[in-house]
Amino acid sequence: MVKVDIVAVGRLKEKFFADAVAEYAKRISVYAAFSVTEIQPAPPAKSPEEQREIETSALLAKAKGCVVALDGRGKKLSSEELARFVAERCAAGVSEFSFLIGGSHGLSDRALKEADAVVSFGAMTFPHQLFRVMLAEQIYRALAINAGTPYHK
Repeated sequence: MVKVDIVAVGRLKEKFFADAVAEYAKRISVYAAFSVTEIQPAPPAKSPEEQREIETSALLAKAKGCVVALDGRGKKLSSEELARFVAERCAAGVSEFSFLIGGSHGLSDRALKEADAVVSFGAMTFPHQLFRVMLAEQIYRALAINAGTPYHK
């Protein structure tokens, strides 16, 4: 069974966001083993560059399998393209995916270089907690597309 992990800086503080991720986790579990790994934010006394590097190191240390960095500088994919990306990697023998979400200062350039793919959800900036829900939904949608279910219309 495929494993999918969202590796993110910080915790979900709002119950409704946590509930939404839990709902998508339940839906994803039909297709894949799903987990969320939360990384402690870097101390705020550090510079933004130091915070970004500390958090990136922690994220990369937890990442396994095919590493997908989420960053505004990445490639914009449609839901179908994300599904195709996952399907192609699975066909090539990949059984584990780690989706990285940086902290308030984003990911370092090192994360973008070391990742197997860098994906953007567009030019807009989204709240961290909402973005985690959006990513979980898109992972579910990609898996549903690949399974041929009617969820994606």
